Amino acid sequence: MSIAETISPHIPYLRRFARALAGTQAGGDAYALATLEAIVADPRALDIGLDVRAGLYRVFLTLWGSVPLNVQTHEEPKTSLAETADRSLEAITPRPRVAFLLSALEGFDRERAAFALACTPEEASELIDEAAREIAARIATDVLIIEDEPVIAMDIQAVVERLGHRVVATARTRKQAVREAVRTKPGLILADIQLADGSSGLDAVNDILTSFEVPVVFVTAYPERLLTGEKPEPAFLLTKPFNDDTLKAVISQALFFDRKTHKAGSASKPAEATAN
Repeated sequence: MSIAETISPHIPYLRRFARALAGTQAGGDAYALATLEAIVADPRALDIGLDVRAGLYRVFLTLWGSVPLNVQTHEEPKTSLAETADRSLEAITPRPRVAFLLSALEGFDRERAAFALACTPEEASELIDEAAREIAARIATDVLIIEDEPVIAMDIQAVVERLGHRVVATARTRKQAVREAVRTKPGLILADIQLADGSSGLDAVNDILTSFEVPVVFVTAYPERLLTGEKPEPAFLLTKPFNDDTLKAVISQALFFDRKTHKAGSASKPAEATAN
């Protein structure tokens, strides 16, 4: 298989990543094109030891960090979601910003992110954590945890609070969840599916969303129960068992891509989570 055939399926993703990082279509496309030209000029630059896509991004990030391009850009019309994402990205320092996009936008695990960044997996994890902390500092919010297992609820609360958010309530049943949501008006909900009294966290979230919109992360050992096509769609889903790094990344994604994320204590209502 030729180099062109090898990398062709990954080029649209590279362009998406480049545009998100550059903040403009023209800037992103210029770096994506420079990446392809560099590989054509020297095929050995593409290291596919881990996988092709990670190797392609590694070449791109090498250029991004070392080669300034003279790009003529123009203002492009953007949706309110894109404008919010751009402002949030600008608030993250450069290298953590790259790590966050690799994780949140591209779905890279820490090994693939580390390969693309030419660093160790531990360094990649710290960069993603740093981005999560910077996002939390900008958009800290109140969190409602819907979870029937006390130990898991405590673990989730610890991660949430380390990120700078505030847990305003923990609910173990559908009725309690709805009551606490109405009382506290959280900016984020972390919801299990199977609750203590046999009720459903999915039903609880449906009830809550009839009163106000709020981003939801489903934390469940039963992901198949969300694959029904019924509202709410699982834009953000975490499967048990999970690790702290994954939980932090998903929380950051849910808040980052929420159009009207508000500071804790703000009078404005939370808004609907939007998948990237």
